[in-house]
Formats: sequence, C-alpha cells, structure tokens
Amino acid sequence: MYTPDLYKNENQEEIRTFLKENSFGILINQTNGKLCATHIPMELGINAEGKEILEGHISKLNPQAEGFAANDQVLAVFSGPHSYISSSWYDHENVPTWNYIAVHVYGRIKIVDYNTSVDQLKKLVDKYEANSVNPVRVENLSDKTMREARGIFGLEIEIDEIQATKKLSQNRDDHNYKNIISELEKTENPQSIAVAKEMSKCRK
Repeated sequence: MYTPDLYKNENQEEIRTFLKENSFGILINQTNGKLCATHIPMELGINAEGKEILEGHISKLNPQAEGFAANDQVLAVFSGPHSYISSSWYDHENVPTWNYIAVHVYGRIKIVDYNTSVDQLKKLVDKYEANSVNPVRVENLSDKTMREARGIFGLEIEIDEIQATKKLSQNRDDHNYKNIISELEKTENPQSIAVAKEMSKCRK
C-alpha cells in the first residue's frame, strides 16, 4: 500500500485495536491466474505456536479457496472511517482530497481442521453476541444446524507484514485542521463525523 511517511501509522497497539474494531475485511488472493476477493470477518488472534494470525472462514463452494494450495500468499484489507475533504474549508486555495484510515495485512493462509473451525466460530459468535438480550451460543445449536458448519473452510492467516495508513489532514496547520473537523461535524454523515472524531484524537 502506498503511504507517504506523514500518513504512516506505526503505533502497533493502535493498529491492533483498529483490526479488532474493524474486523470485517476483504480477503484477496490469486486463483487460477485471476485475482479473487471475498468480504468476510477476520479476527486477530494468536495460534498454538504463539504467532499472530487472522482467523476466518469461507464457503466450500467459494472458488477462491482453490488457489490457497498453489499460492498461500494473501492480502487482507481493512477499512475504517473515510470522508471527502473540500478545499473550500481551507483559508487558501488548494485541491480537495479524501481522509481515511486503512490497514493492509499480508500473510500466508492455510485451511484448518473442522474442530478448529468450530472453535473459531464459537469465538466469533461470542464476540458479536456479547451485548445481545438473548445471546446465541454455538454450543447450544442443534446437531442439524451445526451440520451447516461442514460447508465452510476455517482459515488461519499467519501474519508476515502489516501496513497501516492514517490520512487525517496531518499536513494542515492548526487553524485549518480545526476548521476541517468543524465542517465534517456539520455534514451529519456518520463516516464524516467518525473522521472528525479520529482527527480530534490526533491533535488537541
């Protein structure tokens, strides 16, 4: 991912927090000479060897999985808030731009066994059911329902490299920076307001 030095995020704790809070990503690989992509949740974790991984699953009917054996190199893309930035918000002439947060994770993928897949599903469901009034638990599902789990491949991606971009108008002086935040907050657009919130964290 091309990222000018000004916008590189090298705060490892912040990057891991971002991945946990924005875990629905795009898994990209090459299968039969073509690029393939699937939108799936991928959860940050540690495997039995103590290595950092992403865990996820895809349908066994998804042809993307055919490419994993031939080439285990994959890219997982995660996006955070983003927004158009109008140059009319500056006190000088300039070009419009876009503010955003994104993380690219490069790694090597493997398909895991059925029991590991089920363990992954339990952790995923528990995470997102935590605030439910009547939380679903994989352990309580019937054998009939759990047979559907036979239709997925559980995945484990051992992480080789993480590239993180946080482009939030860091090149603007305090006056213009504060004005961008103010204008974003006026939009009533959830993405723009989220960008304003992130900008406020970066510069008090």
